[in-house]
Amino acid sequence: MNKYFVSLLVLLVMVSCKNSKGDPPADKQKKGPSETIVDVLVAQSQTISSQVEANGTVVANEYVELRPETSGRLVYLYVPEGNLVKKGTVIARINDADLQAQLNKTKVLLDLAQKNEERLAKLLKVNGVNLSDYDAALSTVNGYKADLVYTQSLIDKTVIKAPFDGMIGLRQVSLGAYLSPAMTVATMQQLDKIRIDFTLPEEYSRLIQKGNTVDVTVDATRQTKTRARIIAAEPQVDQNTRNLKVRALLDGGKVNPGAFVKVVVQSGTDTKAIMVPTNAIIQDDRRKQLIQVKSGKANFITVETGVTQADFVEITNGVKQGDTIVVTGVLFARPKSPLKVRSVKTLEQLKN
Repeated sequence: MNKYFVSLLVLLVMVSCKNSKGDPPADKQKKGPSETIVDVLVAQSQTISSQVEANGTVVANEYVELRPETSGRLVYLYVPEGNLVKKGTVIARINDADLQAQLNKTKVLLDLAQKNEERLAKLLKVNGVNLSDYDAALSTVNGYKADLVYTQSLIDKTVIKAPFDGMIGLRQVSLGAYLSPAMTVATMQQLDKIRIDFTLPEEYSRLIQKGNTVDVTVDATRQTKTRARIIAAEPQVDQNTRNLKVRALLDGGKVNPGAFVKVVVQSGTDTKAIMVPTNAIIQDDRRKQLIQVKSGKANFITVETGVTQADFVEITNGVKQGDTIVVTGVLFARPKSPLKVRSVKTLEQLKN
């Protein structure tokens, strides 16, 4: 019994010694959070030209879809695709044989009614007919004249004419097809004056003045730039987007209607501003934040932004000159967590 007790005691001592040797030191167990490696930018005030970028759409000066006003069989079609067409040129005709027959019939009845009215007018002068009989004859004449005008208006609706001088598009129907007012024969566009439609936030409404010019990039791949003159603006701000719709007239440049363009509106003033990369800003529904390096730790600060230029944005409130702002590693930093500055960047380096 004593021998068994001694063996058990020896085994417990060996296990205790093994555990004490395998435990890590206390200072290693309490190791703190690792440092986040970041690049920083020292905030400096610089002179910038205030400008606002907006997306625009090219719009033809005049645009129309050529459609019939009445249903019927297409008996004439003239659509010179991609060519200029003069105003008033007949583009298409719908079968109007029944209307022409009705028109001829009304003309015959009108001629007979007019002769009857003329005879009664002579008799009325010598009191050979009652005034009521003459009034009835005159009313019949006027009724047939109204029928002529009505029938002629129906005939006019069977003819589609070019409403202005312009370029006609692709033919959408074939000769002999049965058309309805919902069908498009072709489109016409006036391309001698090209307009640009774009929208701006309402806070920039002061920049929109009739006659002012804006810079327009009409070809993103070639960076072809031209100018456009503001001709009008929608007086009411869109209640959903809070944007103001603006229209400008393009000065030269060949561009297809419907194309996308970049519009830059200049404010005409140079101001001092602190610029930071847009990807350095942490944004949610309520606020915009930057990470400031303070005492080697991440300090999250709320900021207000202003003018945006390419990949940089103006900081109007929250940052002052000399503040150290994190520009890379933003997503890995946590409030009050330690930071390790890898390099100090300049705006020129970040632009490149």
